Formats: sequence, C-alpha cells, structure tokens
Amino acid sequence: MARMIEELEDETGAVIKYKRHANGRGLVAPSARVAESAYVEPTAYVEADARVGLDAYIGAGSWIDSGATIGDRAFVGANVHVGAGSVVGSGAKIGSNAKLGAKTMIGNGARVDRDAQLAEGAVVQLRGAAAARAALTAAPRVPRATRAQQPPRAARRQAPRRAA
Repeated sequence: MARMIEELEDETGAVIKYKRHANGRGLVAPSARVAESAYVEPTAYVEADARVGLDAYIGAGSWIDSGATIGDRAFVGANVHVGAGSVVGSGAKIGSNAKLGAKTMIGNGARVDRDAQLAEGAVVQLRGAAAARAALTAAPRVPRATRAQQPPRAARRQAPRRAA
C-alpha cells in the first residue's frame, strides 16, 4: 500500500509534505482544501491554500499553484499549470498543456484550448449563445408582492374604472 504522506524537497532545499487525496491519490498540501468528490490524478499537485470544488477533475501532471481556486465540476486537463491566485469557475474546462498565469480569471462554463498560454491577470469569459443561456439560468427570481405591499381592497375598489 502506498504511503499517505509524501515528502518532497523544493529548489531551496526545504522539505514540503503532501497528503495523498483519497479520490485519485493526487498530492495535496496540508493547508489546501480539496472536496472529497473531486478527483486528483496521482501525479497532480495541489499547493498550499488552494481550493478545489465538488466533482472537479485535476488531470495527470497538473499543478494547482498556491491560492488558486478551482470551481465545482471544473475540468483541468493533463499537464496544466494554474498560476498562483487564479480562479477557474464552475463548469470551466481547461485543455491539456495549458499554462495559466498568476491571478488569471476563467469564468463559469468558459473553455480554454489545449496548449494555450494565458498571461498574468488574463480574463476568459463566456461569449455568444452560451453566455446568454448562462445568464438566463442564473437570473435572480423577482419575488411577488406580498399582502403588505398591495393596496387595501377598499382602495382598489375606489379606483376609477374605464368606461367600455
């Protein structure tokens, strides 16, 4: 049986401890928060203070840098680097071998092509019909007027009526 805690040495000589995630056996820093339902491939890394949401998938060889956030049901392909402080929205798909710079923002449901390289602070949003569908499904409901907001019945009856 494989060890649950792995110790690795970084370029400065400091020893960093990682835990193996129960779902997929990927390496997760102790201060990172990864949902139990997320799948982290055995050769993927999730660094300190990173967050991975429900049902997310982190591909083989991918590196989620410190402070990055991966949304629910997001897909991160193989050999992807998500830069420090980046945010990948829910349902987003990041193609294999993509490199996302620090503080990159990927919107909910957006797509990043494989082999793409995004500069620091880049923003990727949905466009066209997909954006319209997402806006319609996420539109807040307007509550109906309650009795307290409606005029009293007597006032409604006294309102002038139009002659037909």
